[in-house]
Amino acid sequence: MSNLSFRLAIRDAIAEEMRRDPNVFLMGEEVGQYQGAYKASQDLLKEFGDERVIDTPIVEYGFTGIGVGAAFGGLRPIVEFMTFNFAMQAIDHIVNSAAKTLYMSGGELNCPIVFRGPNGAPRNVAAQHSQCFASWYAHCPGLKVVSPYNSFEAKALLKAAIRDDNPVVFLEHEILYGKSFEMPEGAVEPIALDKAIIMRSGSDITITAFSISVEHAMQAAEILQTQYDISAEVVNLISLRPIDKNAIIESVKKTGRILNIEEGWLSCGIGSEITSVVVENAFDYLDCEPRRIATADVPMPYAKNLENLALPNVDKIVQTAKSICNL
Repeated sequence: MSNLSFRLAIRDAIAEEMRRDPNVFLMGEEVGQYQGAYKASQDLLKEFGDERVIDTPIVEYGFTGIGVGAAFGGLRPIVEFMTFNFAMQAIDHIVNSAAKTLYMSGGELNCPIVFRGPNGAPRNVAAQHSQCFASWYAHCPGLKVVSPYNSFEAKALLKAAIRDDNPVVFLEHEILYGKSFEMPEGAVEPIALDKAIIMRSGSDITITAFSISVEHAMQAAEILQTQYDISAEVVNLISLRPIDKNAIIESVKKTGRILNIEEGWLSCGIGSEITSVVVENAFDYLDCEPRRIATADVPMPYAKNLENLALPNVDKIVQTAKSICNL
C-alpha cells in the first residue's frame, strides 16, 4: 500500500481517462495555467494542451452550457467549478438540460458529463462559499450524485463518472484535498456509482455519513467503542443518488438504531431521505427513532467560534449516539 493525496487522486483519474479516451476534456476556471484552484489539475495542461484543458472566463452559466452542448455532441467534458456555490449560476444547464434531456428525447440523446468541484464548508470563508449541495442535486431525476471520502474512492469513482453515459455530479470537499490516504498497489479500476461501503462493522448503532463527515463518524465510533463500549457501524454512503438503500436497511436490521451525519442543513436533507428509507423498510427493527446531525439552520457564520458551533463534529456525534443507546 502507498499513500496518495485526495487532490492527486483526482488529478490522476482525469489524466488516465484523458489518455484512454480522446473525447475526454477538462474545462473550468484556472484549471490550466494555474493548474487548478486547489491544484487538482497539476501538469494536465502541459501533457494535453489547451484544446483539452481549457481555462474559462468566470461565467459558470456560459461554460457549463458549452460543456453540456459538447456532451450532446459526443464528447465527454469534465466541468470543474471552483466551488459548487458558484454552480448555482449554472443550475439551469445542470438540471434542465443535462439531467432531463435523455428522458425528454425518448432515450435518443445522452449527456455524458461530469460536474465536479469542492462542496461543503471549507472553514472560515463565510456563507456564500460554505454550502453543501448534496440534497439539491440528489433531488433531481436524471443526475447521479456521488461524494467520495478518501483517495481510492475519489480516483475510482471519478473514472467511473467520466465513463458513464449520464450526467454525474461529483462532490468533493476542500479540506480533503490536502489529506493523504492509503491506496492499493497497481491500477485503480472504476467502481460502482451506486454502492455504499461499510467502513467499520458494529452491532449497537448505525452511523451513516458521506464525504468529510465519514472522518468524524469514524473518530466518534472509536471513542464510543473504547470509552463507552458502544459498537458503532459506520456506513460511508458515497452515492447520494441513487442511495444504497439495501446497505442502510441491512445495517439497521443488525443494530436497531441509526444516526445520520451531514454538512447540509437538516430540513429536506440527505438525513431526511435516509429516515424515510429506514421507517418504510425497517420500521419493525428499530429500537428508537432515527436521528440526524446536520449544520445549524443558518447561513454559515464567518467567525470561527460560531462556525464550529454550527457544524457537525465528533463530540456531537458521540453525545447523540450515547443518548440513542440510553447512556
